[in-house]
Amino acid sequence: MGLQRAAAVLVVILAAGCATKRPAPVVERSPEPPAPRVEAAKPAPPKPAERPIATHSVKRGDTLVGIALQYGLDYRELAAWNGIANPNVISVGQVLLLAAPAGAPPASVATPVATPLAPSGPVIESRPIANTDKVKVEPRGQRLPYSDRNLAQLSAGDGAAGTAPAPAAPAPGPAVTPPAVVAAPAPAPAPAAPEKATGTADEAIDWTWPVKGKVLSGFTEASKGIDIGGRKGAPVLAASGGRVVYAGTGLRGYGKLVIIKHNDTWLSAYAHNENILVKEQQEVKRGQKIAEMGSTDADQVKLHFEIRRQGKPVDPAKLLPAP
Repeated sequence: MGLQRAAAVLVVILAAGCATKRPAPVVERSPEPPAPRVEAAKPAPPKPAERPIATHSVKRGDTLVGIALQYGLDYRELAAWNGIANPNVISVGQVLLLAAPAGAPPASVATPVATPLAPSGPVIESRPIANTDKVKVEPRGQRLPYSDRNLAQLSAGDGAAGTAPAPAAPAPGPAVTPPAVVAAPAPAPAPAAPEKATGTADEAIDWTWPVKGKVLSGFTEASKGIDIGGRKGAPVLAASGGRVVYAGTGLRGYGKLVIIKHNDTWLSAYAHNENILVKEQQEVKRGQKIAEMGSTDADQVKLHFEIRRQGKPVDPAKLLPAP
């Protein structure tokens, strides 16, 4: 009996322990989202290195015209880029810029001058009215209904004034607003056609012989051109169209010289002329007479003719048409 009681107590204890024990809570955990991927910032592309502006150091015997011819430039622009007031004065060792400095305006562009418009009719001068404090104001007419009394008043008023009665003003009607006049929109001005610049990078040049004559000497690195014989006073023609960038005697050994800039690539030079017939900055056409043959700074009558590509001498015989 005692064993049964002990066993029963043991069973009760075990059952109580099992009743009080709670199972561990189950928590579902989803995997944590991966951290956002941070891409490293791409390094900024390196800025292109600024192209240094070419320069020329003046040597003994150099002239501004000769330097400009050497690099295929207009000596006026070369002077403007370097702040040279007198193109005939440069110093040995002076460093010249061969291109416009950054931010500098074009040297060949002239500032336009505004021209006042001419009046289309007589000018009317506005003046104040004299004695404005004594301006007479006429009475306004009014309409009265017909009656003997009103007729007597009007007759009495006319007699006192000694003037003829003013005609009765028409009865004011309802105000009529005139229709608004809508002006037709002015047509938009047509865009002006851009002017064709003299300087272009076009390689296609239509060349012609500047004079008719025998070639006395061909092209060499030393001569930089060809010599063509002829008679004194014979016409010298522009080998192609362009702008005269020099006309004078400022380059030793060339005599009376004409230089034409055909575009940003090509120049042509005409030396030893007797007379120059064009002026600087003048536009010329292919085959136009620009000078007369002579022998200035030469031992005989001849034309020294050069063609330069970006300032570098080129054999004219390879560019001129077959004679």
